[in-house]
Amino acid sequence: MAQPATGPAPAEGPCSTPSDTSQVGSALTPPVATAVTPPAGSAVTSPVVTALTAAEVHPVDEKLPASRLVPAALQHIAAMYAGVVTPPLIIGQAVGLDAAGMTRLIAASLLIAGCATVLQTLGAGRFAGNRLPFVNAASSAGIAPMLAIAETSAPGHQLPAIYGAVMVAGVFCLAVGPFFGRLLRFFPPLVTGVVITLIGVTLMPVPVTWAQGGNKEAADFGAMKYLALAGFTLVVILLFQRFGKGFVKQIALLLGLFIGTVAAIPFGMADFTALREAPVAALPAPFAFGAPEFQPAAILSLCIVMLVLMTESSAGMLALGEICGRRSDGGTITRGLRTDGIATLLGPVFGGFPTSAFAQNVGVVSLTRVRSRYVVAVAGGALLVLGAFPVLGAVVSMVPMPVLGGAGIVLFGSIAVSGIRTLSEAGLDDSSNIILVAVALGAGIIPLAAPAFYADFPAWAQTVLGSGISAGALVAVTLNLFFHHLGTRTRHAAPALKSS
Repeated sequence: MAQPATGPAPAEGPCSTPSDTSQVGSALTPPVATAVTPPAGSAVTSPVVTALTAAEVHPVDEKLPASRLVPAALQHIAAMYAGVVTPPLIIGQAVGLDAAGMTRLIAASLLIAGCATVLQTLGAGRFAGNRLPFVNAASSAGIAPMLAIAETSAPGHQLPAIYGAVMVAGVFCLAVGPFFGRLLRFFPPLVTGVVITLIGVTLMPVPVTWAQGGNKEAADFGAMKYLALAGFTLVVILLFQRFGKGFVKQIALLLGLFIGTVAAIPFGMADFTALREAPVAALPAPFAFGAPEFQPAAILSLCIVMLVLMTESSAGMLALGEICGRRSDGGTITRGLRTDGIATLLGPVFGGFPTSAFAQNVGVVSLTRVRSRYVVAVAGGALLVLGAFPVLGAVVSMVPMPVLGGAGIVLFGSIAVSGIRTLSEAGLDDSSNIILVAVALGAGIIPLAAPAFYADFPAWAQTVLGSGISAGALVAVTLNLFFHHLGTRTRHAAPALKSS
């Protein structure tokens, strides 16, 4: 397993970070030609042009041996796997899918994540792919709006309405991507921090419901056995996070899910039906959950979320470019966002959801200093394999709800913390910014604190405002325009975009 680079000589080796920023990208510099004077008496009388050094391979393009490549790829899979399967788990439960449907949904999410990651890292000419060690998969940011769409759609039309909105959001990303750099000033950390915080806060009722058994209609909903199992899982994760080292610490969430599931078996709380009935190998069928339906309000809410996802992806590319010593320019960001758009547009055909960057994998690159994009490409290939074997997705779907609840508190709470960290860098010493954040957070928390608040509003307004993410984002963007753009002689420059 690759370890963080240490030692006083960071310039040694292809994966080291230059100590001087002026040297970034030196590995891409062509051989230096110099004139060498021949020794006295030599038959050669004219200067000889020779190359002092051979061209070096940039760490991003380095092809590692299998002994280093495979462990590094496993770390990326461990860091992202729980995040990849979270959206299908939540959405599948919300729309009432059976075990077979959950298995198909998880397999589709893994398959789309693998395809998007391989395309992003290897690229397709100058059309798509940022060619950085960048992971793409279904983002948790879209969960809350999709749950709102499911709640306002008739039974049997929930997933089709979600997929129709996701496909249009993909088209929106493809259309706006090339010009997105001009829009970034409307999405400074002040706005994205509010949205990311609301994602974590508005999702917190989901793991709480899971911890109580998952089924509110069940007679034993909220029974102590469910709460005890959720608490046990949470404690296991905390212990691994506190005492684990290296790779074990990184996969604390997965270890908690595994140990919690094992602990549930003696009490009859683990259901193996999906594992027994799932096919070993099968590709997701197109439109297995119904043809997409296009509802204007649902489309609007997902397009708003797509703007947030594009901001996060751009931030991730900028941060990763700095970490890897290959700065992301406009073309890199455009190709990266185009990959997001393609995956978001085509993903619903097989059961996928809005696709974006995974910030935790940027952290893995920063920690291990292994910057080869081929490592992440191998991880993407592994996700493809996992998606092609539904039986592996069934293993995840059989995790008991209380176990997911204990882990979900950590997972969704960490999303809120990421938003708070972003807000801490957004200039909250300014009174206008404080008011902006206060009102936007308040608007986002209204649907959570008073679910019936918008009950008398039109259906389209309920879909948009009933999601804390959409409501908070709309208010944050509007107030950012009001305070920092409209009517000001000199527009405030948005703070530097950072990765959350």
